[in-house]
Amino acid sequence: MAIMLFTDFGANDLYVGQVKAVLDRYAPGVRVIDLLNEAPAFNPRASAHLLAALARQIPRGTVVLGVVDPGVGSTRDAVVLRADGRWYVGPDNGLFAVVAARASTRTLWRVTAPPPGASVSFHGRDVFAPLAAAVATDDFPNESVEQATRLQVALPHEDLAEVIYVDHYGNAFAGLHATGVPQTARLAVGDMVVGHARVFAEAPRDTPFWYENSLGLVEVAVSGASAAERLGIGPGTPVSWVSAPAPTRRSG
Repeated sequence: MAIMLFTDFGANDLYVGQVKAVLDRYAPGVRVIDLLNEAPAFNPRASAHLLAALARQIPRGTVVLGVVDPGVGSTRDAVVLRADGRWYVGPDNGLFAVVAARASTRTLWRVTAPPPGASVSFHGRDVFAPLAAAVATDDFPNESVEQATRLQVALPHEDLAEVIYVDHYGNAFAGLHATGVPQTARLAVGDMVVGHARVFAEAPRDTPFWYENSLGLVEVAVSGASAAERLGIGPGTPVSWVSAPAPTRRSG
């Protein structure tokens, strides 16, 4: 079993190292993999759709420690979710809502007794990391959780017609699945309408385009440049089909 980190902590900041130190203390020998530590900051909704797209590539049995938690220290709950054989530990703020809604099977536990001495501002280190370590070492914390029927914060599981992530190249992922969309379709994003290219090598240089990325999502890019800078777009920017629209699809 492995633990995967999905956070908005920043890959070069001091928070990820602290979380990994706790995981090493409570789950020595368990592999810890950085799935993403640059998730859309302060944005559980966009992060939820990105995590759901990534989930299909995550092996069953893996524990995902997910922290995009602008409400840390508030009354939002901590949860453990088992969805389609994968475990998710983190805040009940919508981050796991799309994964849960799309799952064929799911079981949910709500945390009732956080570890003593946990800080109010760093639950990723003090609450979620020990829980993730316990699940990963088959030491499920039954004494500190209770089973629940649903997440408190639900989100629609359908595609999200906006930018959900921008990578370091400046490529913008949309929360839309590209499967079945005709290549003649044109996409409105920011103040521009862009056409399709199959891969970067087939796109005219310096011309924005959309394509189906490796996660099956619509991605807006510019060959050799940053689409985010060129188009002035980022997480939350609306996108829409302006020709040959495709029906919204559900994805597991």
